Parts: sequence; C-alpha cells; structure tokens
Amino acid sequence: MVGTEQGASTRRARTAAALLTATGLFAAGCTGHDTPRVPADDGRGQFRTAGPSPSTPDTSEPSKEADRPSVLAVKIDNVGAARPQTGIDSADVVYAEQVEGGLSRLMAVYATKLPKAVGPVRSARESDLELLRQFDDPTLAFSGAQGKLMPLINRAPLVVRTPEKAADAYFRGAGQVSPHNLYLRPKPLVPATPGAAALTTGFRYGPAPAGGTADTSETVRFPAARFTFTWSQSRQRWLVSMDGTPDMTADGKRLAPATVVVQYVKVRKSAFHDFLGNNTPYTVTVGSGRAKVLRDGRAYDVNWKRAKATDGTEFTTKDGSAVNFAEGQVWVVFAKAS
Repeated sequence: MVGTEQGASTRRARTAAALLTATGLFAAGCTGHDTPRVPADDGRGQFRTAGPSPSTPDTSEPSKEADRPSVLAVKIDNVGAARPQTGIDSADVVYAEQVEGGLSRLMAVYATKLPKAVGPVRSARESDLELLRQFDDPTLAFSGAQGKLMPLINRAPLVVRTPEKAADAYFRGAGQVSPHNLYLRPKPLVPATPGAAALTTGFRYGPAPAGGTADTSETVRFPAARFTFTWSQSRQRWLVSMDGTPDMTADGKRLAPATVVVQYVKVRKSAFHDFLGNNTPYTVTVGSGRAKVLRDGRAYDVNWKRAKATDGTEFTTKDGSAVNFAEGQVWVVFAKAS
C-alpha cells in the first residue's frame, strides 16, 4: 500500500450537516472479562428487497462529487456467529469499535484493492459519521440502522448504499444464519479501485521511529469482546485473534495486519439504544490523547491528534516527530481512555 499524507490545506471545503450531540458518560468500562455475559444480538440488518421502511426512509443521493475516487467503507459484523468473515484481509484500514452490550463491530475501508465479496454486513452507528468525515465523499455500505439515526446518516457527506438502495450488490451467503449471512459485492458500488490517494487518514508510512520496546503480544479488552495481536517473526505481521480464537478469513487466511494502533479515546453514551434498551456507545475520534503503535515486533507509546472531523489523525512521538507505520494493512482499535 502506498502511503499518503493529507494536510488541512488539501481537505475539501464543503459544509456538511452537524452531527447529533448526545449527553452523559458511558457507564460500562473497558476492562473486560474472559467469559462475559453477552446480550442478544441487536436484531438489525434484516435484508428487505421491498424498499426502505416508511419509518426509516433512505433519502440520500450520491454526491455530485461522487465521480471523484473515494473509499468504500463497509460495516462488518464481529460477533462469534459472524465468523469467519470475508474480504477483510483486502482492506487498507480496519477500525474496531465498541457497540451495545460491550460487543465489537468492524469498519473495513477499501482504497487500493477491492475483494470480490465482503461481509457479513451489519448496521451503522452514530460514531461512524464522525469517523468517516476524514474521507472525501466515502461510500458507506451497511444494512440497517435505528430509525432515528437514519436522518443523520442521510444528511451526512457520504454516499449511502444499503440493500434497499443497491439490492444487486448484496446477497445472502450459505453456511451462516440470518442476520449474519448478508454479504456485499463491492464492484457494483465502486466500479474502479479508488487508489491510495483516497486514504485521507493522515497515516504516514516508512521507517520505524527510534526507540520503542520489544513486544510480541498485546490484548485489548471490551466488556464483552477482546482482540489479541501476536507478532509473527516469520511473516513480519501481527496475527489477529478474537475472543481467544485465531481469526481466519472464510478462505482460510489468517488476518495479519502490518501495523496495529490501540487508540485510547473517550467513549460516551449516545442518544440511541438497541431494541433491548442497551445504550449505543459513541466513540469520540476527534480530539487528542495517547495511543500505542505496534509494528515490527515493537510497541511505541505515542500521542494522537485530530483537530476536526475533516482532518486525518496525526500520530507523534513525545518530541513531536511523526510516527511512520509499516507498509500494509493497518488495524485501529478504539479503546476507552482511563
């Protein structure tokens, strides 16, 4: 993957609708347990071909700038019943966020390679809108969202592509039960590969920074999920495990990013709940804080900064030097700051 760096002067100057601001603090901590009580699935993401529900109208239209190459972002189911997943190994960036009940969900971002299929595809969250503002007119593929959230999604500066709007791009796969079997064919949504220039994340790629400490394993815990990254010297990659089990793709490949970022952020309550009454956490990705960057079998304690939603995220050492990532896939796990 070719590295890109985008400064504020190169970002788009278009105005988007303001995101809904919610109040309160997220009550659940990020110190997980090995055998958490996992709530029932939220039940969203049901594939209906008859059109959008009257209560959650999908009125978005492709941006007038949609002919400019931009990334494809896909919301990926990440509960045990959804694994093994498909197409995640082709993503340039994989974001892991906390959702209701302390579970996790992924957002895979594609720019330099489009797989034949991705999934299982699930529902969007309010936090996704802030996270995606760093990209120019991204296409967001997801299935379902809370009715009160859909107006925010429809007004956001992105191209919405749900099964209702692009039925030909989605299909039900065999071997997994609904709702964990909805998959996306990216080509109908993004006919041409966007290219590395669409990755306006602010990430830099190159030689490792000085210092760091030898590190061969890191675990990040959510209340009802955990990620473990184990360094493979032979592969020069971090092998991913989910909830204690090696994470494989549907075609038998081990997920193995070149760089892992554990980014400590504020996680607060949003204004939304699932059908069981569980509050939807809001992951705040604008601001500043600390992070841990894993690359080349070493860990680097760094700082992160994202001044506004349309900016990418800068990662710097204590002396202010920019931190380079290793060439290849990047995973960013959003952990609750203590």
